[in-house]
Amino acid sequence: MASIATRLTRALDVRHPVVLAPMAFAAGGALAAAVTRAGGLGLIGGGYGDADWLEQQFAAAQGARVGVGFITWSLQRQPSLLTQVLRHRPVAVMLSFGDPLPFAEEIRRAGAVLVCQCQEMAHVAQAVNAGADVVVAQGAEAGGHGALRGTLSFVPEVADHLAAHAPDTLLLAAGGIADGRGLAAALMLGADGVLMGTRFWAATEALVKEGHHRAIVQTGGDGTLRTRLPDIVRQLPWPPGFTARIRRNAFTQRWQGREAELQAAVAEEGPRYRQAAEAGDPEQTGVWFGEAAGLVHAIEPAAALMERVVGEAAARLRAHGGAQPG
Repeated sequence: MASIATRLTRALDVRHPVVLAPMAFAAGGALAAAVTRAGGLGLIGGGYGDADWLEQQFAAAQGARVGVGFITWSLQRQPSLLTQVLRHRPVAVMLSFGDPLPFAEEIRRAGAVLVCQCQEMAHVAQAVNAGADVVVAQGAEAGGHGALRGTLSFVPEVADHLAAHAPDTLLLAAGGIADGRGLAAALMLGADGVLMGTRFWAATEALVKEGHHRAIVQTGGDGTLRTRLPDIVRQLPWPPGFTARIRRNAFTQRWQGREAELQAAVAEEGPRYRQAAEAGDPEQTGVWFGEAAGLVHAIEPAAALMERVVGEAAARLRAHGGAQPG
């Protein structure tokens, strides 16, 4: 199998410059372990923080070399979760959507790599200030929560900033990357690797309902939107500036543009939304994937996805005289 050597593969001691996005509710221990065994680095999605669930997922990883990711503003409400997780000796801890500085020293003392996901240049400055080992430049194409910058221009701007101000800090590109062309392009833009979510959301090992998996195969890149609807219906206090990218469906068609009405009806609509999510209904709840859905044509094991993505990227780089595969 082809491999691509970068600063990231050397720093993380992995074969491929591919990291699993720690997708809340989808990136469990089995998927994280599968990505690691395939040569990348798997991150368990700590999400909003459920202590028992995290213990179950680290057990499901069966001792594989994995990391974990948290929604930073939510972690601030229960910081003991970080201490709990660090007992499992994760390779890396990724923090997204909030200032990482309050947690940086504890992560560093535990010997874990600090990964900070950023959606604008102000976030990058926060990450550098916190001593991040890895910065993720996340474009708006990504599934789940994010902001407004596009991957194509954001990644090289962050690369230039890091080269000037924190040259030892590694860079991952995220948002709309789901095949070898995306990985090769990210490396050419100045990234040291990629953080992939949507493509692995469509892996057999992901904690995703069958109905939602069927939906992504049937959905093109135009079939998603950025919205506040799932945060309103779940009554989650997301900070201003962040919205969710989810599939366009009956739920979004009914409520998009009627956010105040949804807020007023949340006592009734909240339980309905949660029941639909539990049932795997692809129409009456949020279905969490990004614009890369248009590049997903089948649900496959993570190892098969990794082999194809890295093989395609290595071939592209050889053909166009880019970074040489290792």
